[in-house]
Amino acid sequence: MSFVEYGDTIKDGDTAIVFLGHESMFPVKVQNGTVTQTKYGVIRHSTDLIGKKYGSKVTCSKGGWVFILHPTPELWTMNLPHRTQILYSTDISIITMMLELKPGSIVCESGTGSGSLSHALIRTVAPTGHLYTVEFHQQRAEKAREEFREHGVEHLVTVTNQDVCKNGFGVTDIADAVFLDIPSPWEAIGHAKSALKAEGGRICSFSPCIEQVQRTCLAMEECGFTEINTLEILLRVYNVRTISLQIPDLGKAAEDNSSTGFDSSNPSNPGSLGANLQQGAVQFKSGVPLREMVGHTGYLTFATKS
Repeated sequence: MSFVEYGDTIKDGDTAIVFLGHESMFPVKVQNGTVTQTKYGVIRHSTDLIGKKYGSKVTCSKGGWVFILHPTPELWTMNLPHRTQILYSTDISIITMMLELKPGSIVCESGTGSGSLSHALIRTVAPTGHLYTVEFHQQRAEKAREEFREHGVEHLVTVTNQDVCKNGFGVTDIADAVFLDIPSPWEAIGHAKSALKAEGGRICSFSPCIEQVQRTCLAMEECGFTEINTLEILLRVYNVRTISLQIPDLGKAAEDNSSTGFDSSNPSNPGSLGANLQQGAVQFKSGVPLREMVGHTGYLTFATKS
């Protein structure tokens, strides 16, 4: 199993996603002889998971059923254990596009955190690219190394435990892009410039506060970055549902019936059909925004090394 290379069957040691519904799923490490408890009953790894195909419908001990899904960066973002606040797919998608990432790209990242963005970056640059990620916290760095190894992507990523604001990324003049998600990104702009290739490299800084953005933009300008721009992504979800509306009685059917002499009480009369519709209701599909939506997450500041 790998988050980059997809396999057909579930193997011992794989990380799989147990899917109970769109709002209910969780990751599980498949191990021979182990059981997993769900609200639908027990899943026995030896008989219910190992050897089965990903996407299989598995019946639990109480008679309910779940689907077992192959892990992807998107599913991992929704289910990973939180060690820090993470980036979600809305911001991740614009980051990978605006940094112009592709297979073979070299990317530097700080900090690693819970690895949400890291997994998406690794899949984007695979199979020939590489991610250099720096994490200040030693335990989080060690946990990230362990997860990358379990997920079969350790050959595509290098995890370094150091302070990027003081020691940089550990590479020079090779990166196609740099991403910063740290409290004081303006202190790391000089190191980011050193890590980027000679010309045309892209940088992105994620900050929740506008004061951080202001200082970062000034630091980028001082270091000679161009095309500096800041944006914010707000996701508005629509709920598609069936709506029933009363048809207004405009009186047209009654006038037609009286002028033609039809008996509206007789179902065989054509006029009676119009009268029934006028007095009834019609159902149709409509998109309605949710009452609550996710608000501000952070500002994304992009720039180019000239």
